[in-house]
Amino acid sequence: MSGFRFVHAADLHLGSPFRGLSAQMPPAIRETVLMAGYEALKALVELTIRIKADFLVIAGDVYDAADRSLQAQIRFQQAMERLDAAGIPAFVAHGNHDPADGRSAHLRWPDNVRFFSSEQVESIPLHKRGEDRPYAHVYGMSYGTAEVTANLARGFRVRPGAPYHIAVLHANVDGEGEHANYAPCSLKELVHSGMNYWALGHVHTRRVLHEAPFVVYPGNLQGRSIRETGAKGCCLVDVDASGRTELTFHELDAMRWHTRALSIDGLSSEQALKDALEAELEAVREEGNGRPAVIRFAIEGRGPLHARLRQPAAVLELAAELRAAEAERAERYGVSGFVWTEAVQAATGQPVDRESLLAGGGYLGDLLQLAAELAQDETALAGLCEEALAPLLTGGRTAEWLHGAQSADRLRWLAAAEELAIDALAGLAGELAASPVRSLLPEPGGSETADGAGGSREGGDGG
Repeated sequence: MSGFRFVHAADLHLGSPFRGLSAQMPPAIRETVLMAGYEALKALVELTIRIKADFLVIAGDVYDAADRSLQAQIRFQQAMERLDAAGIPAFVAHGNHDPADGRSAHLRWPDNVRFFSSEQVESIPLHKRGEDRPYAHVYGMSYGTAEVTANLARGFRVRPGAPYHIAVLHANVDGEGEHANYAPCSLKELVHSGMNYWALGHVHTRRVLHEAPFVVYPGNLQGRSIRETGAKGCCLVDVDASGRTELTFHELDAMRWHTRALSIDGLSSEQALKDALEAELEAVREEGNGRPAVIRFAIEGRGPLHARLRQPAAVLELAAELRAAEAERAERYGVSGFVWTEAVQAATGQPVDRESLLAGGGYLGDLLQLAAELAQDETALAGLCEEALAPLLTGGRTAEWLHGAQSADRLRWLAAAEELAIDALAGLAGELAASPVRSLLPEPGGSETADGAGGSREGGDGG
């Protein structure tokens, strides 16, 4: 067998609206973000040509919507024409975002591009010039409709006559929870299918599920929202004459999404917090080396700034000031290397010793103990959330979002509830302990009237 190399990409989502764009974003910065997917596609083509790949495979979701934008289709056509001019074939499967029954323009596609059928798995032999025997078979199948619940992997069968076999499929392996369970299959069946390389799409995080044979998600080509942080790109696959496979990831994203946690521990003033946020922005800018970025800050920790940050206007004003400074920089120096603040979120706490509160008993101690137990019991926490949120689960977008909540979401809600309890009760406990009206503070195991309980909450919020 002759050695060969190919590029494996997936989930281009051309035409994506890019969620999370701020209305305050200057037009030039907004345009850079909106064009990022096309710039990543351009980088994919340039890489494929530069490294002299034998072919390119794209495992689904070329476009972001079934009603494909004309601009997206023309940009992809142009990309395929560039590959055709370089003599490089491309094998493309469509996924749940761009199924075969979606609306598409009537465009003339170059001879090098092959779109896999949605009717059955297709097998394509690949030949080196002057060689009769194919060095590999490429197999693939597209989605006919957006919601494919059948196990398409079962239709992939190794065809004799080639030493290496590559399967291209948009699928969810072993029910990966963060993505819809389309074309579900198991890792076990892929490993035992006889294929040498499964070129998968659908999961936007880069993952190598198995080696020898390889089962690979390259991740999406360009992050589209704050939920898709970190480097994005494609996998270069080198196969030597013995069939040994080597994988190399290449970053291709034209702009990048970041989240940064910043603690208020040790910060005594708003100026100190502003300085720390600006230092993080510059660190991201330097790290990107000219690549634009969008960032979300998560302010956490305990300290005196908590009282200020618990006011919603404070974090909104912080974000607005950071954006205004970035807009001014872009106007002065251009948009290259911008770092736009998508949001500033605060999940801080009072400067108290939580463990002491937990051990101190009383209502607050009991609440914190209950929270600690719930944090260790996923089933109990899910049940409590379902009961507490029942009025919001009856329909609409909020219900849809809540139904899709993951364990990490529920733990985050629990942590926020703990801090609300500490805000409402910890300061109040200290005030009443030194006050002539100490008798108003509930004793462990004691009872409280409805009026008394209401008074306690009111005083806590005021403090």
